[in-house]
Amino acid sequence: MSSPVRDHEHAPREDEDDPMQGSGQEEEEEEGDAVAPAGASDDSSEEPEEDEEEERRIREGFIVDEEEEEEEDEEEERRKKHKRRKKRHHRHDEDEDALDEEDLELLEENTGASYSRRLTRIRPRRETESPPAPSSSKARAVVESSDEDLDNDDFPRVQDIHSIWDDERAAAGRDDDDVDMDDMDNFIEYEDEEEAGGAMDENEREERRRERRRLEKARRRAFGTRPELAGIDQNAWEEIHEVFGDGHDYDWALGDDEEAAFEEERVKPEMKYQDVFEPSEIRARLLTEDDDLIRAKDVPERMQLATSSLSPSATLSLHKPLTENDLDDAASWVITRLSSRKERDFFRGDGQYHHLLSDLVQAITCALRYLFVQEFEVPYIWTHKRDYISYFNPQNPRAPVELLSLDDLWRLYAVGQKYRSLLERRSALDALYTRLGVSDDYFDNEVRKRVETAEMAADATEWLGLKYREEKKNKFDVRFHDDEEPTEVRKHKMPSRVSAYELAKKSIVAKLAEGYGIKPHEVVLNFISDHNTHFVEEQELNPLAYAEQFVDPDATRAQPAEELLARARMIIATELGKDPLLRQEMRNTFKANALVSVTPTERGVSKIDELHPYFNFKYLLNKNASEMLQSPQFLNILAAEAEHLVTVSITLRPEAKANFERKLNDAFASDSFSDTARAWNEERSRVVQETLEEHLIPVGVKWTREWIREEAEDYLARLCAQSLRERIDVAPYTAPGMKRGDTPSVMAMSWGKGDPHKDSIAIVFIDEAGRLREHTKLDNLVNTENQDEFLDIINRRRPDVIAIGGFSIATTKLSRRVKELLDGAKNSMDRSDAPNTPVIYVHDEVARIYQHSERAQEEFSALTSIGKYCIGLARYVQSPLNEYAALGSDITAITFEDEYQQLIPKEKLLGALERVLVDVVNKVGVDINRAVTDAYYQHLLRFVCGLGPRKAQVLVKKIASMGGNLINRDQFIKNGLLTTKIFLNAAGFLRIIQDSEPKPAKNRHGEDIDVPDPLDNTRIHPEDYELARKMATDALELDEEDVHDEHPSHVVSLIMQDDDNVKKLDDLNLDDFAVNMFEANNDKKRHTLNVIRAELLDPFGERRPDFILPNDWEVLTMLTGETRRTLRVGLIVSVQAIRVKENHVIVRLDSGIEGIIHRRYLTDIDMPPQQVVKQGQTLSGVVIDVKLDLSADQFSVELSARETDVSAGDSQFRRVKPDDAWNHAQHEKDKEMQARKKRAEVDRTRRVIKHPNFHNFNSQQAEQYLEKQQRGDVVIRPSSKGANHLAVTWKVDDKLYQHIDVVELNADPSGQMAGSKFVVDGTHQFSDLDELIVNHVQAMARKVEELMMHEKFKPGTEDDLHLFLRNFVAANPSKSAYGFTLNRKRPGHFNLCYLANKNSTVQTWPVRVTPHAYYLFETPAPGVPELCDAFKVRQKSMSLAGGLGAAAGGKTPYGGRTPAARTPAPGHATPGHMSVHQVGRTPNPYGGASTHPSAPVPGAFAQPGYGGMSQYGGSQYGAPPPPAGFQTPGYQQPPPSGYGQPPPPPGVHPSRAAMIQGNGWPGGF
Repeated sequence: MSSPVRDHEHAPREDEDDPMQGSGQEEEEEEGDAVAPAGASDDSSEEPEEDEEEERRIREGFIVDEEEEEEEDEEEERRKKHKRRKKRHHRHDEDEDALDEEDLELLEENTGASYSRRLTRIRPRRETESPPAPSSSKARAVVESSDEDLDNDDFPRVQDIHSIWDDERAAAGRDDDDVDMDDMDNFIEYEDEEEAGGAMDENEREERRRERRRLEKARRRAFGTRPELAGIDQNAWEEIHEVFGDGHDYDWALGDDEEAAFEEERVKPEMKYQDVFEPSEIRARLLTEDDDLIRAKDVPERMQLATSSLSPSATLSLHKPLTENDLDDAASWVITRLSSRKERDFFRGDGQYHHLLSDLVQAITCALRYLFVQEFEVPYIWTHKRDYISYFNPQNPRAPVELLSLDDLWRLYAVGQKYRSLLERRSALDALYTRLGVSDDYFDNEVRKRVETAEMAADATEWLGLKYREEKKNKFDVRFHDDEEPTEVRKHKMPSRVSAYELAKKSIVAKLAEGYGIKPHEVVLNFISDHNTHFVEEQELNPLAYAEQFVDPDATRAQPAEELLARARMIIATELGKDPLLRQEMRNTFKANALVSVTPTERGVSKIDELHPYFNFKYLLNKNASEMLQSPQFLNILAAEAEHLVTVSITLRPEAKANFERKLNDAFASDSFSDTARAWNEERSRVVQETLEEHLIPVGVKWTREWIREEAEDYLARLCAQSLRERIDVAPYTAPGMKRGDTPSVMAMSWGKGDPHKDSIAIVFIDEAGRLREHTKLDNLVNTENQDEFLDIINRRRPDVIAIGGFSIATTKLSRRVKELLDGAKNSMDRSDAPNTPVIYVHDEVARIYQHSERAQEEFSALTSIGKYCIGLARYVQSPLNEYAALGSDITAITFEDEYQQLIPKEKLLGALERVLVDVVNKVGVDINRAVTDAYYQHLLRFVCGLGPRKAQVLVKKIASMGGNLINRDQFIKNGLLTTKIFLNAAGFLRIIQDSEPKPAKNRHGEDIDVPDPLDNTRIHPEDYELARKMATDALELDEEDVHDEHPSHVVSLIMQDDDNVKKLDDLNLDDFAVNMFEANNDKKRHTLNVIRAELLDPFGERRPDFILPNDWEVLTMLTGETRRTLRVGLIVSVQAIRVKENHVIVRLDSGIEGIIHRRYLTDIDMPPQQVVKQGQTLSGVVIDVKLDLSADQFSVELSARETDVSAGDSQFRRVKPDDAWNHAQHEKDKEMQARKKRAEVDRTRRVIKHPNFHNFNSQQAEQYLEKQQRGDVVIRPSSKGANHLAVTWKVDDKLYQHIDVVELNADPSGQMAGSKFVVDGTHQFSDLDELIVNHVQAMARKVEELMMHEKFKPGTEDDLHLFLRNFVAANPSKSAYGFTLNRKRPGHFNLCYLANKNSTVQTWPVRVTPHAYYLFETPAPGVPELCDAFKVRQKSMSLAGGLGAAAGGKTPYGGRTPAARTPAPGHATPGHMSVHQVGRTPNPYGGASTHPSAPVPGAFAQPGYGGMSQYGGSQYGAPPPPAGFQTPGYQQPPPSGYGQPPPPPGVHPSRAAMIQGNGWPGGF
């Protein structure tokens, strides 16, 4: 009989994915406890009554859910399952001794008990709720379990009964013969039972399905245990098992796999986003650790950044906040650096506000406290604390004085940051001084107290390092054995180079330097004081005699006294030049007296002409540096210097330098009048000169350069910021009938480039909330159907304004057509119902960027590019501020300053533009609830005071998680949305719009109930709410008792809704109120009271000026790119005639603007235009007038094409005006030199030779032309040597060209024809240019190519060949090596480099290439094999004579010899037949004279004539090399004296060796 307990192992898996099962498994498990054997468990769930109660609760819908408990025990169960897997393969042996399934089932049937250790349940019967009888077969309990129950140690066990519940494989693999057929009987019995059943519900059907599955498994198991049931006898099964096994031989491996998978799953680390995304993407999404730190820290985000928050590379600032103790010093330091205007108005005795100097200091102190101690941003101070930066006189409260403006506050913040940086530098300096462990009175009393700039702090640090470097090196720490081990601090490696100063300080020269009678720091103290406080100790001997005493007595090491004095001067000059106080004095001198001069380079002289923008300063001479601070000129000078067009020099005024030098001499000199004193004073004067020239003036020049650059960049950044402010600090466009400040609905239209064949008209409509409501495209506005569709949109949508934009002048036609249609609609419709929609042009810089941005693609992917452009136009009309704020870092792509914006560093420009955005956004305020739901509007949130991109991001997420809507400002704190400082900064600028009729809660005590507050929709800060309520109460003349039971802001609602609120608030005496508050609590609130009054009357009212429409020139620039500068009267422009009329010609400029040339301006002689101009003809015309009529959409130009007007030119209008500080003498000198060169070029007759390779080039132009040509190509050009010379330039290799001088014996005097005799190098004569190219240039090209194709040739430099040779010899010590490479210093030469052995040096021999042969020194070789043989013979001879010192037995690599008959070219091709376009570089072949200047060099074959055969070459050009074994005859000459005739090298024919050794050819032909 089958065991139902086993079948339950799979039951839960069948039901896992059934969503209808709910928690049925848990319920079953709880019920199943009832069938456990008695006494085996003390679990109370055994009682049947509880099972009935559980069933009843289930039927009534009370589901017992134990998922939480299972989740808690999940990890423990997983560990137990892992242990079970490890032990599984050990259980088979235990199963042999345990009770089998049948025995256990028999026990269950006879005893009625269930022997199971698993968590089980009883299935309810189908027809009754009573518990089943233990002995009833039909109601027999079905025991189910799962794998998770196997490890539960709390269940009962019967001996080793647990081992029989292993997987079914144990039963299938056993060979039991005594298994009966109870299972089959059970099948029949159970089936009969099911057939007898009646109608079944869902639960009963599920029970039947489970029972069928159990029976099927039992049947399969029965076939496994009784083979005869499957039709296979026992013997057959045994054979099968012997061959194939029982299928469980490798269960241990599967168990290990499961174990490994379990371990891998358990120890798998948690995945983080850093493991998935690229670091650049993490930075772009603001998810770095620094970003998290910025989000969490209770400091305004912009104050935590070292750069602009708009910058994609913004970095974290590590500055520490100031303390109250720092404020007084900070105010004193800042006030002198604020602005020149403050210095003029407050510091000078005759200044307008000199009497308010102490109040200015107090205002600056307050501002610094708010900025750097309490950490409030500038907009907060300007809006809510303006009373503390203004002068308030209680006796005259109506006349406040604004001590600090908004720009002053931003300047104060920037200068305060510099002071904070200075404090950190001072701290670092003090720490260095403490670490040195020295005591220096000069540093303590003078230097440390005067460190007022970052430059001085750096100078002091350098000075300490110079003076106490040796003490720092020699210092060591004394430690005892019981001291703690010091922590190792990683230090930067210091430079090991020792300066001349340090060497001199360690020598006797240091003692000589003391003989100057005064210490360097005492000289400095004399210099900076009004009179000398330290005096010189006189010497008895003159300087030279005194120095003689320090001369080394050892004559071999002795230095002259003059040299000792020079080194002593160097010591003192160095110490004076490094002194921080003296350096600062020099910087101050440069600041007041620096002069800037510019000198053009040789390239700049020719390139910067009078029309070049750099001409303004080309010859700048001694211009005051202070005059360059408020202009872009110096930045342009630096740009020109970077282009190597000019050099910049900064000097001192001669009188300032003389005064400084005289004062330093007086501080150093002696007052005595003796000859010795005068000699020492002269010596000290030399020290002063060296100090100035070598140290102080270079320091001053470097600082002045950076000072002017920084001031000029700040000036230009301010100009760009002001331009941005003018564009965004405006209200939305106000259409007729609209309330100022309301957002209009906009229809935007564009025709793109205005091509009627390609471009359609895009139309978009955006409602007041900024939502896109409709978009369409029209082919034109000419067809009636399109006109009706356009007017239908106008009538349906009723836009407040129509915005027009485009990319060409054709946009004016669209504007005119739209206006005509609207006017026509007005005439045809009822006047009251006709649309009165204005049509305007709009600035489109932002729209042009937006149409191609990713933001546009995400927001409006369905629109075309022109449609997105129209979206940008419409949004700009609704709010220019939103459009610019949404640009982010792309805002720098907008042009704010036409010519000089690119000179400003991007980070500095971003900072200046961000300040403007912050000002205007906080001036307007941000609706926080709209920002959460509107992604486009959300871009404003980052500019709110205290916030930034990161804090705004997390704030939106927090509000969205709360439901996306705030009721009042208190929720920012109560719900943890903002930290304290951020809330104080931002609260007054985050508006929460209330209902039209605010109804504050009446219950004062319902504090934990969020109720709206009308003050949350005002600019009033929460800290001033009580003041606003007090003002509203007084204006309404109410008492506190009257509103006792109302919300505190109920009176505010009343005054806002009061029709007479203006009069009631005006009746309040705010001046007396402010005076009383000042006298009572010293509170300054006069400006705050004005703000409260304005907000009670008009909450968040529009404070910006009206929307600015572009003027006519701005529209013209937008559509055509033309400006006042490019279309000024007098300029000559190119135009095309498009229509020729009787009295005028209509023309079009390149920019698309149409112009007119009247008949009288067409020619000097009155002629009909048809006889002068043809349609489509291009003319040059002078601009006479520019006519712009924006209201009529008419833009035109009037021109003159008369010869007299055009011939005069327009250089006087295009010429750049030189600066007033101009070096006229140098200008005239260079101008004359340029004119002289030009005349020389004109005087030189241009030659015209009809040859495809002839060009009128100079050498540089020829090289530029050949740069893109192939190797071997030729240029024939005029020669600078005279009319009877030509120059031939041919390309040897990349960037290597050979220039050959050719003498033209019978040259044409007119230069129009080529002669018939051309001589090269005085010896080689040709009859025409083609012969010269083929028989000379291309012959050399083949020679070069032949050598470059040889295996011994190595490309690259000579150093590369040397390295190769050394590496080869090092790898092959018994061999020598040689190779060829191009000589790039001498075109026409190769270098033959040879290394005899690893201990010798590389020898380099020259190889000259001529058309007929190679020359090794003066030995000719007609081919490369002969050249190699010549080298071997010569090297062997010199080796025997000791010339090269070669080791005996040295071998040539690559087989020991060079075969004479081998063809080195790839593919066994003859080099002479290969393309000359692939040859290598050839050095100049005429570096040395020919060996036989009057006779041709003999070759291997007979000499041909000029008919294509070389007169002087050894073989016909292009002919193959001599065959193998060919013997070259040579001249029989006696061997050179000095050494005997050596034997020929192996592989070289004796006669050839004799010829080479004799340096000639034996015999004749």
